[in-house]
Amino acid sequence: MHTLLQLHILGGGLAIVAGGAALAATKGGALHRKSGIVFVCAMLTMGATASILAFEKGGFTHPNFLGGFTAAYFVITGLTTVRAALVWSRHIEVAAALVALLLAIVTLGRGVRAMGQPHFMFNGVPAPMLFFLGTVMALGFVGDFRVIRAGALRGAARLRRHLWRMCFGLFIAAGSFFSIRERVAKILPEPFLSAPLRALPILLVFVAMFYWLWRLRSGRSATSVAS
Repeated sequence: MHTLLQLHILGGGLAIVAGGAALAATKGGALHRKSGIVFVCAMLTMGATASILAFEKGGFTHPNFLGGFTAAYFVITGLTTVRAALVWSRHIEVAAALVALLLAIVTLGRGVRAMGQPHFMFNGVPAPMLFFLGTVMALGFVGDFRVIRAGALRGAARLRRHLWRMCFGLFIAAGSFFSIRERVAKILPEPFLSAPLRALPILLVFVAMFYWLWRLRSGRSATSVAS
């Protein structure tokens, strides 16, 4: 097996486990912080190898080529949101915003192209998924632009930005694995291979995300959320 593919699989599997642990752990606690760092490193490994492997197979137009950058974008901006500002923090914020804008434009453009293709797909990706991902990237850019203009977020707003970006990164990891039956079949037995059961872990990511966003409603403090 290709070494990069092995790293990709290892990174994706570790990201799912570490991301799930971070979601389940007490927010702000040692387990949450440590599993979060492991999650970011695993996602960066998964994303980088995905982009390289995709480029080897189909060049820049391969759908997974941009997917690697998308995964990296969300976990990096999610991590920097809760990290202390450094000298080069603003450079990262500006670079991330430009990446988000570029990804949004390209992904939405592919969605438009898919609408004119048979079965409304572009390189195997359905138009609705492309529009969904493009819209999320556009929202990411808007959030980055606000941070660049107004400065670092504080309190609940800071935690919300961290939360939804990390969760969307976990969604990418879970989706890339559970959406493909052949991959799941290598680990789980037949009863777990049906479409509803494979979709369940992906849906649980969003359930957890919206739960914690609800906990952060009305500007609740980090202390109340961690309890």
